[in-house]
Amino acid sequence: MHRHLFLLSALAISPVIAADDLGQLILQDDFERVESQETKDEPGNGWGTNSKSRAKGNKQVDLKDGTMRIFTHAEADHAVSVTHPAEFTDGAVSLRFMLEDAQDSLGLNFADLEFKEVHAGHLFAARISTKSVLFQDLKTGNMRLDIRETKQAKQKLSEEQQQAVKGKEKVIPHPLESGKWHDLVVKVTGDELSVTINGKHIGSFNSPGIAHPTKRTLRLSVPRNAVVDDVKIWRKK
Repeated sequence: MHRHLFLLSALAISPVIAADDLGQLILQDDFERVESQETKDEPGNGWGTNSKSRAKGNKQVDLKDGTMRIFTHAEADHAVSVTHPAEFTDGAVSLRFMLEDAQDSLGLNFADLEFKEVHAGHLFAARISTKSVLFQDLKTGNMRLDIRETKQAKQKLSEEQQQAVKGKEKVIPHPLESGKWHDLVVKVTGDELSVTINGKHIGSFNSPGIAHPTKRTLRLSVPRNAVVDDVKIWRKK
């Protein structure tokens, strides 16, 4: 990212959350590199994608003008997932993002693929759209294996399962202008997940799945399109 934009980004975050408060910086990526070809995903720097398994290998991630552009291919049967190892107990992710269309959204999904009691390691997520911020505890809610399998079979949830999924999501209305860059900080502390956008604390959510002892992977989940830049991952402990 260009130096003046970097400084503006830092200033947007610093009034509310200083870098020192976020912990040790374990990843920093400004996507200032060039791909060797233009037909397949080649995000580099440890990033992976699900395009091979969910989009017949078609390209869904493009490094362009020092940004990572994520877009869903017409043949995809799943949202685009762009992943990076990110091991911590408490920590944070900061980045810049743009939603170019009012229907676009960006999810930050935290996972532990070694934890087999949930589908695909899903623990919890913060999903940002042009209308709201959605917080989700997936570990003890909809991605708990027995709950997901019951729903997939279109069967009725048991009383215990119904109670388990209650209160595992929280929506905070927050209009966001499309076509413009925004600064995002998603912070994990104990069982609390909090979101700050453009230096403003939007809200937080407390749920037991957030306190999972080891978050191992960050997934950027994009059901339509999103542009991302200046990703930083921090480990507090």
